[in-house]
Amino acid sequence: MSDVELLEELKKIDTPTVTNVVATYPGNELCLSLYNPWSQNWYTDNRLSCWYPELGPMAGYAVTCTYSVPDPTYNELTLMDVLEAMDKLRKPSIFCFEQRFPPELADKVGLSGGNMTSSMRACGAIGAISNGPSRDIHEIRPMDFQYLTRGICAGHGPQAIQGVQIPVNISGMDVAPGEIIHMDENGAVKFPADRLEEVVANAKTLLEKEDDRVGRILKAKGLEEVKAIMAGHEYVKKA
Repeated sequence: MSDVELLEELKKIDTPTVTNVVATYPGNELCLSLYNPWSQNWYTDNRLSCWYPELGPMAGYAVTCTYSVPDPTYNELTLMDVLEAMDKLRKPSIFCFEQRFPPELADKVGLSGGNMTSSMRACGAIGAISNGPSRDIHEIRPMDFQYLTRGICAGHGPQAIQGVQIPVNISGMDVAPGEIIHMDENGAVKFPADRLEEVVANAKTLLEKEDDRVGRILKAKGLEEVKAIMAGHEYVKKA
């Protein structure tokens, strides 16, 4: 399959399943162990909320950006630089924007609203994640564009882009431009784009095994049957 087709397949899979094959269970035959699961920052923490869970999973290539208050010594970048990066990158994309505002402002920045979102959508983006708030949740809802943010607020003051296509950290997840981002109502995970085919194949196999196991457990009558079904799983002590 092409990368576009692989991304469509990835959108049929939930984010926890993707984390399971990326790094959560080192030693499992289907886990690629791309990161040390605890010591490296490869998925988001519990500070983000999903705006439109009904949209289901999204997957795309990371376009990155940092925002903060205007700096009088540096005003070289604008939203057009972000849109140009999206237009050049493989599609679809996920906008990963790190907010670096002072603590007294960090909870008051309704940054990416309807104008930004419609512009990004036109350039191939299908979702965005940020470590701070955003706004216009009502206006964005019909756009089929997903957001994971740390809250929502109505307004903002002057703000400026201070870096485009640079490494960022979004709520505990380190993101480099061009990495694959997978996101749903559980949060987001990243992995290298050159591992896309392996992640899709392993995740589909894991889903099949998990669906079979859960189906049998739901029909089980008592602990002994559960133990027999779960034999060999990480949840069970090894003999």
